[in-house]
Amino acid sequence: MSNMGHRSGGGMVAAGRPWLAALAYVLAIAMLCGVACAQQAASGKQGGNANAAGAGERVALDRVVAVVNEDLILESDLDEEAHMAAFQPIRVQEAATREQLIERLIDRDLILQQIRLLPQAAIEDAQVDSELRVLRKNIPECVAYGCETDAGWEKYVAAQGFTVEELRERWRQRMEVLRFIEARFRMGIRISQAEMDAYYMGTLVPAYEKEKVTAPAEATIADRIQEILLQQQVDKLLDDWLTSLRAEGSVKIVKPGEELP
Repeated sequence: MSNMGHRSGGGMVAAGRPWLAALAYVLAIAMLCGVACAQQAASGKQGGNANAAGAGERVALDRVVAVVNEDLILESDLDEEAHMAAFQPIRVQEAATREQLIERLIDRDLILQQIRLLPQAAIEDAQVDSELRVLRKNIPECVAYGCETDAGWEKYVAAQGFTVEELRERWRQRMEVLRFIEARFRMGIRISQAEMDAYYMGTLVPAYEKEKVTAPAEATIADRIQEILLQQQVDKLLDDWLTSLRAEGSVKIVKPGEELP
């Protein structure tokens, strides 16, 4: 795990910061990603529980790409973040660029640092498992792996370079971040059933049709639809908050070949 804490999902739509468009969706429906341990990186050790092939790749990739208030973001973190796109039930975003991934991870770490200052009750295992059971039924690519079985799900997860337990912890982190953002920014916001119906019919159903997959019943993904719509309404608030955290703290992107002081 990480000296930075666990990574959570990413950026908001904001004028002048178009890369933030991915974060609302990532926070709402995608996975949260873990990072290598900063202390381990400093001492030359490798963190994580990747499979042998994945671990070998991450050893070669690991270098510091950004420093966020003394927390390190590593090259391998960008690799993991890119692979986490496979756990989005619907791909409504183009693949993020390297620069977008760095910015997303910076914002993610800023959020996690704030969470560590205000500890919350742990998300129960039963809650995590319940959400993952829904997730594995709604990823179109999972059909070919037989994700309805534990063996098929494990195979799909491994194909993305993760273990089931790693994915489980990342989903727990996702839930923690969403809970934190809801408590801080979403008070008083209400999403109507009409808004949810419109999003389901106008956005999700066409996206599933594009993949030539039958969309799940709206009731089975209602919580996720609500998360997306709620997040759209707090984008500006969250973006302003993240901007202030950057200004108050220390954020440095490390260019290739550049050495840390």
